[in-house]
Amino acid sequence: MKKSSFFLILAAFFAAPALADSIAIMQDESRAMAMPFMKKLAEENKKAVSEGGPESAITVCKDIAPSMAGEASRKNGVRMTRVSLKVRNPMLGTADAWEQKVLQDFEARVAKGEKPDNMEFVEVVKEPAGSSFRYMKAIALQQACVACHGTADQISTNVRTRLNEEYPNDKAIGYTPGQIRGAISIKRAL
Repeated sequence: MKKSSFFLILAAFFAAPALADSIAIMQDESRAMAMPFMKKLAEENKKAVSEGGPESAITVCKDIAPSMAGEASRKNGVRMTRVSLKVRNPMLGTADAWEQKVLQDFEARVAKGEKPDNMEFVEVVKEPAGSSFRYMKAIALQQACVACHGTADQISTNVRTRLNEEYPNDKAIGYTPGQIRGAISIKRAL
């Protein structure tokens, strides 16, 4: 074996644990961004509903949530967004191929009985622009969200009218509590 090959193998051997440690740190950092975001979003929705009814929550999801995600992205040097397989706003919520695969996996895990509360997934992904650390945290539909995301008979006429005005191509309905509504997705260039 050549001396240079030996050093490359040795370097790779010692780099693997460091990479695993880095991934664990980035997962913790991503979780530390996603969890407060989800909590604040729930608080904003609850406040809006108490002040103006379920129609008011539409403004939270349409305007406040993207603003919060943009702020978190800028502050942390990542891309943070909410994605779904059934999008309400295709400009902001359409999952890329990797995210679609993870969302489908989340749904399969829920179908097998796993609780979505702590469901997340991390991976280092090689892409044309370079490698990225990817993180997703499942968002399960809560009972309060049925007013805008439930079945047709659960959505009031006022909410349905407002949704049709704001989102003429809305696909984000028909959910029941506990189903995967989508996920928080965080992407960090490596």
